[in-house]
Amino acid sequence: MAEQDYILKVNDLKTYFKVGKKTVRAVNGVTFDVKRGKTLCIVGESGCGKSVSAHSVMQLLPVNGKIVDGSVELMTKDPETGEMRTIRLDQLPRSGKEMRQIRGKEIAMIFQDPMSSLNPVYTVGSQIMENLRNHEKISRKEGREKIIKLLAELGIPNPEIRYDQYPHEFSGGMKQRIMIAIAMICNPTMLIADEPTTALDVTIQAQILDLIRKMQREHGTSVILITHNMGIVAEIADEVAVMYMGRVVEFGTLKQIFTNPLHPYTKALMRSVPVLGMKKDEELATIEGSTPDASTVFNGCEFADRCEFATPECSKRFPVDTVMEDGHRVRCLLFEEGHPNAES
Repeated sequence: MAEQDYILKVNDLKTYFKVGKKTVRAVNGVTFDVKRGKTLCIVGESGCGKSVSAHSVMQLLPVNGKIVDGSVELMTKDPETGEMRTIRLDQLPRSGKEMRQIRGKEIAMIFQDPMSSLNPVYTVGSQIMENLRNHEKISRKEGREKIIKLLAELGIPNPEIRYDQYPHEFSGGMKQRIMIAIAMICNPTMLIADEPTTALDVTIQAQILDLIRKMQREHGTSVILITHNMGIVAEIADEVAVMYMGRVVEFGTLKQIFTNPLHPYTKALMRSVPVLGMKKDEELATIEGSTPDASTVFNGCEFADRCEFATPECSKRFPVDTVMEDGHRVRCLLFEEGHPNAES
């Protein structure tokens, strides 16, 4: 695929945290890419490194977190020449001028919890205006008109009145729409949504996903959506990255992942999803064991102790990415050429 078809390339990214004497390998060699105008869903259990991967891309890590290896490349237009250029986000200072210009303008993020992400002492209009005027030369009057129009597009009733209200006057679903407005006001080329429907009921969840799809269609925005909900993945994804213990263990199109999951962890995730027609007394499948501590040092596959297909070799050496004929990617010894169980 041509270089310009990609908006973001993450290659062998490693982000570690220093917690006391421990080194927590939250992201431990993540590789994925996002195509222009498409949606990539990053899925996995809590603590697998999904959110830290997104925060690494945005350079929004806490002081004890550091990108120690790998690269994050953003393809964007040069504002002066209009030509495509590649920016290494991992090499930019976190609080530097260039990174501040990129955040909100080129890449925007919808955070997990709108309750704590919005400032309670400022009106929602002023919070959206702050992001807009940070990136565009626009008067307050023009900015207000643009924001009110966006609020209306997001399905917020009486946007002229709501503009001057405070976060506590909004429901959870409406707060999440405000977060989308803050993220989308500058028409970013890349939107990262970190569990955008957490704590919302299913009706509001569907509305929020519809809004993200609508904004994507109208503006051609590329989306990374982080979730643990396979139902949401089925609803919105073009491609899927399955993460476990700081690594992408499987990467493929939505059809590849849902009709032909390869990695034992992906298979287990799929079996744990409730399906229509299940009997009342039928129990959902569970994944044996629990996710290890992220500071644990492994000599082989991190999933080996929980895997029903594991062999003694799995605990002795790391699997590498194996690319199948259809481009489907999996990190598992069972699929490596020459493995005795590969055929089965």
